[in-house]
Amino acid sequence: MTTESNDQNFYDFHANSLKGEDVDLAQFQDKVVLVVNTASKCGFTPQYAGLEELYKKYHDDGLVILGFPCNQFGGQEPGNSEEIASGCLINYGVSFPMFEKIEVNGRGTHPLFAWLKESLPGMLGQGIKWNFTKFLLGRDGTPLRRFAPQTSPEKIEPAIREALSK
Repeated sequence: MTTESNDQNFYDFHANSLKGEDVDLAQFQDKVVLVVNTASKCGFTPQYAGLEELYKKYHDDGLVILGFPCNQFGGQEPGNSEEIASGCLINYGVSFPMFEKIEVNGRGTHPLFAWLKESLPGMLGQGIKWNFTKFLLGRDGTPLRRFAPQTSPEKIEPAIREALSK
């Protein structure tokens, strides 16, 4: 990444919703944001339920969860936007914002994920290991913590509460 990326902030990015609408992430200013790369046919897919629980519990306090489907790990998100939306809603009651399928690694990496990976490298450096990697951002858009795919939503709750209290 170029040095320009160091000057970027979460609120500088845009992404397309599952309906194909451009979403300016600046609309989440002053919120604690949890960004998650998701998949509907992954061993971690049941985390949708825990994420939805956190969203409902803390949404009124300022938590927003943003789901970004990704098909780069074992082809575990093969569906189109309509199939992804119905699967999330029917199987897990997901009400938090979901976005179009993106890439999180390689040449086609979505700019948001390139910035997140640079800001909070993981065990594999800047690469993302698998679906359901989670990035927690503070109310000012600052990346606070990165959580591994196997870290359940319940184990993230203390970090979310701490971020919300600031």
